[in-house]
Amino acid sequence: MSASRFSVGERVKVATRNPTGHMRTPQYCRGHEGTVERICGKFPNPEQLAYGKNGLPAQTLYRVRFEQQKLWPAYAGPAKDSIEIEIYDHWLEPVGS
Repeated sequence: MSASRFSVGERVKVATRNPTGHMRTPQYCRGHEGTVERICGKFPNPEQLAYGKNGLPAQTLYRVRFEQQKLWPAYAGPAKDSIEIEIYDHWLEPVGS
């Protein structure tokens, strides 16, 4: 298995693309920074599978943790609350890009 582009603990930013069609990356996390919590493995791209394509080459799937107050500024819960979202490699950018 080839190396993953990002490592556990690394800061990443979700791309702000707004394509039409079947997208697995939630709109509310696009443009936000998070931390890679887990590398889940490589899987066929579900955005291509939804249109009858083979989804290859397989994409690395990461679990990324976001602080809820950063995603939703009006969030009234504890500051330590977070949400984890599984996001494919092609939606992630290194922080600073």
